[in-house]
Amino acid sequence: MSGILEGRRALVTGAASGIGRAIAAAYVDAGAQVVLADRDRRVTDVADEIGAARGVPVDATSEPAVDGLVADVVADLGGIDILVCSHGILTQSPTVDMAADQWRETIDVDLTSVFLLNRAALRPMLAQGAGRIINVASQLGIKGGVSLAHYAAAKAGVIAMTKSISLETAAQGVLVNAIAPGPIDTPMVAGIDDEWKRAKRAELPLGRFGTAEEIAPTAVLLASDPGGNLFVGQVLGPNSGDVMP
Repeated sequence: MSGILEGRRALVTGAASGIGRAIAAAYVDAGAQVVLADRDRRVTDVADEIGAARGVPVDATSEPAVDGLVADVVADLGGIDILVCSHGILTQSPTVDMAADQWRETIDVDLTSVFLLNRAALRPMLAQGAGRIINVASQLGIKGGVSLAHYAAAKAGVIAMTKSISLETAAQGVLVNAIAPGPIDTPMVAGIDDEWKRAKRAELPLGRFGTAEEIAPTAVLLASDPGGNLFVGQVLGPNSGDVMP
């Protein structure tokens, strides 16, 4: 993948660990200038470790913080060509026991913040007549999940939003797509109970969870030219066979 994103300017959120970090590292390897963002302040160290332009601690649920982040990226790099929204939270609760605050927090972090980032990045991308936005959703946004109604609802919203935005912007040169991974061995999934993980592995045709490094090439493809040129409002599913649309 060396050089395939040479000269591209990218912002990757959720980049302190997991899928976000793997995508950011793959972008750096592919020649892009990459700014990392995460609410975890370790993101600054990760940026140094992978050779990114810089790492920025940010609360993606804050509208002023998101608008300021994108404005700083544009100012520092001279523009923005790629946005990857890979941040999120994952908690469990049967719907009957779920507190409204738990629902709201998940929707805020996993959906509303993605809208804020997409909207902020669209402004400079549309002005320059080109850009790629890649929103990391989940296969659970397609099929649902036990004790994960809040998470599945947020990710289904990300998928529907991605399709809607793509219809608005493709003719203007901005291509918006989603990746809906299956269960991936990341720090976020590590917090889910072992019984759920055992049952999920047993359901998968591949018989195992994926790794973050197995997701990153899909994000490189969607950001690349010509590889990603015909993807418009698509949901790519590296999911171990959990969903077969």
